[in-house]
Amino acid sequence: NSLVLAPPARVACAGSLPAAMYDEVELDEGGVGKMQAGFSRTWQIWMDKAAPHTAPRWAATVFIMLAYCLRVYLINGWYIITYGLGIYALNLLIGFLSPATDPETEGPTLPTSKDDEFRPFVRRLPEFKFWYGLTKAFCVAFCMTFFSIFNIPVFWPILLMYFFALFFLTMKRQIKHMIKYKYVPFSFGKAKYKGKEGEGGSRSAE
Repeated sequence: NSLVLAPPARVACAGSLPAAMYDEVELDEGGVGKMQAGFSRTWQIWMDKAAPHTAPRWAATVFIMLAYCLRVYLINGWYIITYGLGIYALNLLIGFLSPATDPETEGPTLPTSKDDEFRPFVRRLPEFKFWYGLTKAFCVAFCMTFFSIFNIPVFWPILLMYFFALFFLTMKRQIKHMIKYKYVPFSFGKAKYKGKEGEGGSRSAE
């Protein structure tokens, strides 16, 4: 008349299998995360080393741009990729030429009198980010030319004309904005404001 019960050890063992499986997955994800973190740190170190070398960076970018143009010319295709690349580069250029603060909403950002403190032109898109974004875009576009799925047949003269029209209208608006708010997207050192000769003489006498 005794009641036979199932041994609890099997139930515990069966319940522990998913936990062990999840632990293994977490360990794998942790390893991938460590690899990504290590790669990010290494890449950031190289970017920090390259930041002061402006001329070599842009020389390498020009070489990549010429290599991409030569490849597109030789393969005679992938024009839609080139058009998208041009639009993206134009967007980066506008950010590079625009001030970080909009003069229309926050007033002038550059000194207008001798009593104003010198404030250099601060870009909405810094030079290093502009270079990095442009270089990365050309590298990605260059790699995309090796895949025929991106070779969409288009009539390239229309794309070229549309791009030039968009470039002209965008730069015209940007130049008008620069003239209206009297700023130049370049800093040529600290500006010096000279007062009247009488004021200068009195100050030197003091």
